[in-house]
Amino acid sequence: MMGMGESGAPTPGGGGSLGYVSNPAELPQGTLVDLFLDAVDKGGARAQLYRTAGGWHPVSHAEILHNVRAIAAALRAHGLARGDHVGILAENRPEWAWVDYALLCTGIVTVPLYPTLPAPQAAGILEHSGVKFLFISTAEQLAKVQEVRGGLPLLERVVVFDDVSSDDSSVESLRTFIARGADGMPPETEFRAEAKRARPADIATLIYTSGTTGDPKGVMLTHANLYSNVSASTKHVLSTQEGDVTLSFLPLSHVFQRMVDYLMFGGGCPIAYVPVMDDVAQALREVQPTIVVAVPRVYEKLYAKVLSAKGVQRSIVLWARQVALDWAALKLEGQTPPAGLRLKHAVADRLVFSKLRARLGGRIRFFVSGAAPLSPQVFQFFYGAKILILEGYGLTETSPVTNVNTPEKLRMGTVGTAIPGTELRIAEDGEILVRGPQVMKGYYRNEEATRDMIDAEGWLHTGDIGAIDADGFLSITDRKKELLVTAGGKNIAPQPVQNAAKLSRFVAEAVLIGDRRPFPVMLVVPNFDSLDEWARHKGIATDDREALARDPRVRDKLQREVAARLDGFARYELPKKVLPLAREFSLDRGEITPSLKIRRKVVEQVYSEQIEALYAEPAPPDRDPAD
Repeated sequence: MMGMGESGAPTPGGGGSLGYVSNPAELPQGTLVDLFLDAVDKGGARAQLYRTAGGWHPVSHAEILHNVRAIAAALRAHGLARGDHVGILAENRPEWAWVDYALLCTGIVTVPLYPTLPAPQAAGILEHSGVKFLFISTAEQLAKVQEVRGGLPLLERVVVFDDVSSDDSSVESLRTFIARGADGMPPETEFRAEAKRARPADIATLIYTSGTTGDPKGVMLTHANLYSNVSASTKHVLSTQEGDVTLSFLPLSHVFQRMVDYLMFGGGCPIAYVPVMDDVAQALREVQPTIVVAVPRVYEKLYAKVLSAKGVQRSIVLWARQVALDWAALKLEGQTPPAGLRLKHAVADRLVFSKLRARLGGRIRFFVSGAAPLSPQVFQFFYGAKILILEGYGLTETSPVTNVNTPEKLRMGTVGTAIPGTELRIAEDGEILVRGPQVMKGYYRNEEATRDMIDAEGWLHTGDIGAIDADGFLSITDRKKELLVTAGGKNIAPQPVQNAAKLSRFVAEAVLIGDRRPFPVMLVVPNFDSLDEWARHKGIATDDREALARDPRVRDKLQREVAARLDGFARYELPKKVLPLAREFSLDRGEITPSLKIRRKVVEQVYSEQIEALYAEPAPPDRDPAD
């Protein structure tokens, strides 16, 4: 690939691809405080929604402003000042946003933590970041904090969203904290003047990355980073409309959902909070959102759920799926489907697709998918069912969005074009480089890692391998550090192989192993709902998952399921053996990150004995997946 030309114009790379693209734009300058105050000044009765046993309840902009002012006053009363660090360890709830906005308005740096983090990992982040105050959600989170409190001498106070009892005088409820703050609250004009002291270059938040290849690093994002990303994303695709409603269920400790929530709040779109992922399906039906962001695993699970139909209904669903794929293939190429296919599509819509859209609330304008690659077949199926998923790309270090497809400019298998103000370059080794106002200030207390990530010209090295086509669409092919090199010198990008394998309704997760090995093998976490049904039909006991995973008939079934999905891959990329696993990957064992990315090296270590035994077996002859 070639680099950027002197003129700044798109520079061609090899094979009709581009080595450089940019989307120049004049983006407004501002802070997240500006965004917050502008939104509350426009006012409304439904800024936030939360669910109780009695249904969904609104929170007005006026109530939010009052709570933010009260929390800010209480923080000041406790002596916290600009530049201090305060943590939030909680699921997605309205209170999360109140605290965050209060911290932004007082110049205190928000340090979010994943609510699923085990206590020792949470303690490591709290210690490294120097958190003085910690806001948490529940008694369960309080127990986690108390477990490691002795090793956190800087932590002065813990405030719990729920009303919980504690003998510790340094622990109190948010209700009490807000009441005390309200008693000593300065006039609103004084609050606003203090809040307006925020500058675009000020650090707004310190977000610790998931760390797929090592220890988490604290990403310092400024007001300008996030404000520019909100502005550019709004201009590119996420502009809100009258009547829009969104769900917030991806962790707010991850920058993806958080930036989108800033955008939605600033655009006057009500945000319905879903603390528990298992409640998302119900929330979709009840809230009837119009815009939702999620990660590929959510869409993959929904796709697998559709395909899990039984009996006659399954035959109808499989037929409808093929109709969707055929219809989408033509539409995405700008062609008009023939009359026969249009008739089939209308029938499939009445029998299957309309019911699927109803399960999603019936009002979705589009979904946005990020954080990991989305399978083209999953995208194509939903597109054929008239459910639009816009795939995008970015990192925590880029606030996060750099690229996203739009309804008007859409290309399957890509993560779209660069958002306004963003430059992209493909390095000689295929690595994607990014430059723009969304690029982080650096890693907290880690200058060496910052220098490794951002070069002297301001290019952020993403660690992802990709290509830019002639129209500026970016495709991600793999992680630079995850490329497998076999003993025979063949380079294998594992991500596309894994994504293809997961198209089987029997495969929930897949990890390709093969670095410095004679051939690749694949570890498979089965979709146990589908596998148990198949096993019972074959007379195989399902009460013991360890025994089920060891059963040679199960292994052969999964081997064939995987092989059948890998047509088109080079022979050296195909796993010669499959190892069924008896359980899902676990955060507690370090096999996945809090954002559900798989840590390949950890998985290899956990299953090292089984992997070695797999390679010790005689290598099977190459066989056709259709055999």
